[in-house]
Amino acid sequence: MNGVRAARQTSYGRIALVLLLTVYSGYDAVVFATGMRSVAVGIASVAGAVLLLRRRFHWLLAPLFLTAATGLLGESFLLPLLCVALFDLAADRRAGTAVSCILASLGINAILTTPSSLEDASPYLASALFMMGCVLGGLWRGSRRRAVQLLADQVEHLKVEASLREEAARIRERARIAAEMHDVLAHRLSLIALHTGVLAARSDDLPDRVADRLRLLRTVSTEALTDLREVLYALHAPEPGTDQRRPAIGQVNDLVDEGRTAGQRIGLLVEGTPEMVPTTHRFAVYRVVQEALTNARKHADGATVTVRVDYRPPATSVEVANTGGQPAPGAIDSGYGLVGLRERLTALGGRLQVGPAGGGSWRLTAELPHPVDIAEDRSTA
Repeated sequence: MNGVRAARQTSYGRIALVLLLTVYSGYDAVVFATGMRSVAVGIASVAGAVLLLRRRFHWLLAPLFLTAATGLLGESFLLPLLCVALFDLAADRRAGTAVSCILASLGINAILTTPSSLEDASPYLASALFMMGCVLGGLWRGSRRRAVQLLADQVEHLKVEASLREEAARIRERARIAAEMHDVLAHRLSLIALHTGVLAARSDDLPDRVADRLRLLRTVSTEALTDLREVLYALHAPEPGTDQRRPAIGQVNDLVDEGRTAGQRIGLLVEGTPEMVPTTHRFAVYRVVQEALTNARKHADGATVTVRVDYRPPATSVEVANTGGQPAPGAIDSGYGLVGLRERLTALGGRLQVGPAGGGSWRLTAELPHPVDIAEDRSTA
């Protein structure tokens, strides 16, 4: 909208300028010209203004008409409108055509008037300098316009690229969530199939109806496990340049140990029991801690990091804070890890907050509300 508004303002300004110069040329002709020449200058001014303002005409028509009219009727009358045409030519990278129009106009007028002395030729020199100034102004205007357009195109390209990268980060995080849930569901379905198979093998001690239901349950669970593996098998395919390790349940301690082995000073405080929250929450906690430690290692090398995880109701909360530090040498940050992390937490109904905590420190906090049924089970336990 801003670009359209600016274009309209530019167009209105051009119309006002051309109309003003047309009135000036007509007034100049009335005052200084006589007879039919005054009428001819007035008609030529109006025709030149129409050609300058009507863009549907060929771009060369207005400059040729004004060049011929200026040369035949006099430099002083139609020179302002000719300068507008020269400015447009130079702005559109047609400086050679503009210079040719200058030479043609001066040449025609010089042939018709034939100045007898240097003093008589001075107006031609002044007109030539004025028109060359307009050409230089048009060149500057055109280059500036193209530079602004190039910058606008680059900004638009960067916006589209950033949007695509954010969407790719969200898609990768969704795929990772699906792969993690595939592992969990496959494990649970395998247990169901195993136990129902054991019970079905001892169906002699069970009523026929119960035995039939056990065999049906084992068949359905086995088929569901097969379907799940077929649908989500592609999610296990490794992607070049990515870490394909998926966290096991209760692996946050191992993640902190890895960071300490790499030289990070990490303090860990875990409150509550991880097994009392959904598996998706535990995976999310792992990803939050992993992303926070990675960012601290990249942007605050040597800083002290404090990790606090609370699994107690009503919500699983994670807080990772680090003191100030210097960026690690050669660290490359894609900037989209937090985008995927926020996508994961939002899908679970949680929220993520990241920002400075004062004194050069940085804090990342995440909160995942517990499902209602789990909260009720805990309250009754």
